[in-house]
Amino acid sequence: MTQVYDKGGKTEAITVVEAGPCTVMQIKTMEKDGYTAVQLGFGEVKSHKSGGKKGKAKEKAPAKFKYMREIRLDNGDKLEAGQKIDVSVFKAGDVIDVRGISKGKGFAGGVKRYHFRGGPKTHGQSDRWRAPGSVGSNTSPGRVYKGLRMAGHMGSERVTVSNLVVVEANPERNLLLIRGAVPGMTNGLLVIEKTKREKK
Repeated sequence: MTQVYDKGGKTEAITVVEAGPCTVMQIKTMEKDGYTAVQLGFGEVKSHKSGGKKGKAKEKAPAKFKYMREIRLDNGDKLEAGQKIDVSVFKAGDVIDVRGISKGKGFAGGVKRYHFRGGPKTHGQSDRWRAPGSVGSNTSPGRVYKGLRMAGHMGSERVTVSNLVVVEANPERNLLLIRGAVPGMTNGLLVIEKTKREKK
């Protein structure tokens, strides 16, 4: 993340994303597959062959992609296999949805995971500040309800942040400047698409 100045001279927080170019690997059609989608490849896999194997290779192997994802489409007739898709499909002012895997926090307690306030800080409760407190009932139902908010694994989930705004698209450097924060950590994989549920 970084910041830029808008036309009024105010700073706004942005996220700089390397968006593509992505290569169309396959197109799914309603007639053949029962739904319409496109498979995209991004990021080439580096070869780790030894010196001897490199010398024996007579022909270059086809390009392999580090990431491959399938995106559902309303209509895939305009795309062709082998076509490149880059940031030129976006322009400043576009409203987008960004999907990614959130940062993993490991095993977290109730205070960190659900913002519980903990127990009282007095009356001898020196060890209950971050404890969850009572979680069940003795008589009825006599158990802990399923889905109760408790300590547990936090993060590493698929998260979609909707209605983010494109500040700038730079096709020369394959960079997309997005206002605000996106899910995941540095060098994480994101799926960016124009929003279908824009705020009115």
